[in-house]
Amino acid sequence: MALIVQKYGGTSVGTVERIQAVADKVAGFHKRGDQVVVVVSAMSGETNRLTALAEEIMEFPTPREMDVLLSTGEQVTIALLTMALEQRGCRARSFTGAQVRVLTDDTHTRARIREIDSTRIHEQLQQGDVVVVAGFQGVSEEGHITTLGRGGSDTTAVALAAALEADECQIYTDVKGVYTTDPRVVEDARLLTSITFEEMLELASLGAKVLQIRAVEFAGKYKVPLRVLSSFEEGPGTLISLEEDTDIEFPEDRDYDTLGGFILDILTDIPQTGEQVEFNDMVFTVQTVENNRIGKIKIQINS
Repeated sequence: MALIVQKYGGTSVGTVERIQAVADKVAGFHKRGDQVVVVVSAMSGETNRLTALAEEIMEFPTPREMDVLLSTGEQVTIALLTMALEQRGCRARSFTGAQVRVLTDDTHTRARIREIDSTRIHEQLQQGDVVVVAGFQGVSEEGHITTLGRGGSDTTAVALAAALEADECQIYTDVKGVYTTDPRVVEDARLLTSITFEEMLELASLGAKVLQIRAVEFAGKYKVPLRVLSSFEEGPGTLISLEEDTDIEFPEDRDYDTLGGFILDILTDIPQTGEQVEFNDMVFTVQTVENNRIGKIKIQINS
């Protein structure tokens, strides 16, 4: 028996039919004896729909109320998935970020996780339930709903896996795993069965669809085994192995969608080809710059 945290993104739960398929997959793990915690995103398109509604009301919606609004997207998904599991005779219980107590700072729309109280989840798992948690959201010390920003559900899943000391954190997407580049754009993109942390960073600089940097930071810091798999096709996916001596923490007061964005923030200007950035024990060398965008980056980790 293993304790597994699974995360399903918006595409994976984008329709009722897809939620039913996720329920089948989750119920299969539960039936074989695994303890399963599921983290879900809002259904695909829902966040954009809610944002559009807010902008019809207010040109620049206030961050606090945007968090209240956008957090409802994940609440819809956790309820529907829990119903689907119960329909299959699989005991399940849903929780919002606040109910689990994913404690964050008070930075609305891009909050940082400070602490997770795993007591309630462990209690439900001991009762034989599948626990379904809303990703992307938390609660501040003052009780305000917060959201984690872009890629927040990945971060929720990895943070929960760390807090629960899970055997594995599985990230389900619309591709079979981590590729050398985006397979939806490049036909000959190659699927990788396993990669190391530094290799994953380098692939990110080349445009491969991998985890958000913040989720990777959590995984590296707490040594969480990660696996990226497809929601729609069977297969082993890609195992992301984190080397024992790899320890990277990005600055607390910034958010980055890409490694290039992280480097640009340090340099504060468009770099020249060959320019280097040193951060902790890592050296990033900019190898290509096209149309004021960083292309290829070489990463070296000094032992």
